[in-house]
Amino acid sequence: MNPFYHVGRFTVMVGRIFNKPESSTMYWKELLRQMNQIGVESVPIIAMVAMFIGAVTAIQFAYQIQDFLVPLYYVGFIVRDSMIIEMAPTVSCMILAGKVGSNIASELGNMRITSQIDAMEIMGINTPGYLLGTKIIAALITIPALIVVAAFVGIIGGMLATVLSDISTLQEYERGLRAFFVPFNVRLMLTKGVVFSLLLTTVSCYQGYHVEGGAIEIGQASTRAVVLSNILILIADYFIAFTLLK
Repeated sequence: MNPFYHVGRFTVMVGRIFNKPESSTMYWKELLRQMNQIGVESVPIIAMVAMFIGAVTAIQFAYQIQDFLVPLYYVGFIVRDSMIIEMAPTVSCMILAGKVGSNIASELGNMRITSQIDAMEIMGINTPGYLLGTKIIAALITIPALIVVAAFVGIIGGMLATVLSDISTLQEYERGLRAFFVPFNVRLMLTKGVVFSLLLTTVSCYQGYHVEGGAIEIGQASTRAVVLSNILILIADYFIAFTLLK
């Protein structure tokens, strides 16, 4: 299909999101529901993945430096910066693209093919604002918070791995956490979180909102949402790094 068609349809969809809400109370309740679904329900999987990423990063880096005269406290430094700069924002959002993105696309797709969206439109509800806008805002609020949790848990995972494996002492790991800290890296992490959350939600909303067909098409839309979100996240990751880390 003509890519300009998708660009135009996407632009119209985004424009309708910013229309004045019919009922602020209705939108507020939906926003809270989405924040719980996108953010709170994603905490366990994000924390579990981050824990093991931090642990693996610590063990692998310790293995790589064991034959060199590199102080062991560098393990804490590397785990901290790896989690903050790259692992927490990028890996977490790619996981959320699979969990949250596919859920958004399938939910909206099911509402579309069962005419629930059409019924809302007939009732005078601005469906892009009510169904899509609340999801996007909820993601912009909760996903950066999830990324902060992932970074913290990943650092704890690295600490547990190094201490329990006798790679280094707790004091050495803590020394590495305090060494060479650059506050800009935290801002970079949050910037990535905002950009990535915007990408994965808008792509998923677009794919689900415009589904045509039946159950097979819903599955295809969910797959496209996850794949496109992950590709765009990686592309955006490169451009953010190229722009801000030069």
